[in-house]
Parts: sequence; structure tokens; C-alpha cells
Amino acid sequence: MLPIVRGACAKTIFAGIDEVGRGPLAGPVVAATVVLDPGRPIEGLNDSKLLSSKRRQTLCESIQNSALYWGIGHASVEEVDELNVLQASLLAMQRSFQTAMVKEQLPRVKALVDGNKDPNLPVSTECVIGGDRKVPAISAASILAKVTRDHIMREAAKHFPHYGFEQHKGYPTRMHLQRLEQHGSCTYHRQSFRPVLEVNHRLI
Repeated sequence: MLPIVRGACAKTIFAGIDEVGRGPLAGPVVAATVVLDPGRPIEGLNDSKLLSSKRRQTLCESIQNSALYWGIGHASVEEVDELNVLQASLLAMQRSFQTAMVKEQLPRVKALVDGNKDPNLPVSTECVIGGDRKVPAISAASILAKVTRDHIMREAAKHFPHYGFEQHKGYPTRMHLQRLEQHGSCTYHRQSFRPVLEVNHRLI
């Protein structure tokens, strides 16, 4: 017998999935899976990149309080270097979906994934290019993933304050590249990424 899911067990449940952090030189890739509650709509959902930090935080709390299910998944810096960043992002998506599945046994799920890469989930999956602006559940996932990753990078800044991780979140800004050139890389940096490789080579 399928579990009862707030009266929705006879309907397809749509799980939005998105990831953040493929472009940075440092930090993990983070993904989120969100199943929104149709009876509790959340106003203002959008691509996390188009929202202010304060607005993302407010929406993140609303999503966590109102969504039927949500889960977060990470792929570490070491996994990014070992697998490549694309495969690491797909792994993070799989983990976020598994986390949501552990919380509740989701019946009749269809995954809606931002972009054009299928993360090979054990359910029907549709890739939606630009989904973080088109599909509310994917927008919600992008917000959860972004808020989570930003928090990780702010914590990283406490251990390595000279890189300014709290400002650029590991992305290759001019400031970050200057600090990387000045101090070399740290354990949060992706050693397989060209700017990090080049700095490490010059410092040998």
C-alpha cells in the first residue's frame, strides 16, 4: 500500500531538482530536491541568482516550512577533482533526491531537473532548460541549494579568512584570483581547475 501524502497519493508528485556551484574554484557542489505543497503556494519563487541574499534566506525558510518534501545533497571538493564537476553535480542531485526519499517514501514521483543533463534517478525524469525560472519547484530547489552553499563558504572563510570566501563564495572574481596568487591554494580549492593548477605550478 502506498503511503498517504496529504491527499495527493493518486496523483503524480513533481520533484524539482537543481544544483549550484559548478563554476567556482573552491567549495563543494550542492544540489536540492523540493516537492512543493499545492495547497501552500510560496510567493516570489525565482532563479536564486535573480534574488538578493536576504530574499533567498526568507524564501529558504518558507520552503523548508511549507514544502511537502525537501532534501540537500553535496559533492565534495575531492569528488569534483576526481570525477569532474559535471559528474559531481549529477552525484549531488542524486544525493539530494535520496535524502528527500528517505524523509518520506514518495509515491509516483516525476523529477523535473534544471538543465539538459539527466542525473539518472530511479524515477521518470524530465530535463527543463531554464527550469529555475520556469518551474516553481526547481526555483525552490535552486534557492535551497544556493543558501546552503553560501553558508558553507561563509564557514570556510572563518578557517581561511585571507581568501574572502564570504564575499565571492569561491567564484573566480578578480579579488579571489589575486588572493589565490598571493596565498596559494587551500583545502577548499579545486585542485583540478586551471587557475588553481597554474598557481600551484608557479609556487612549486
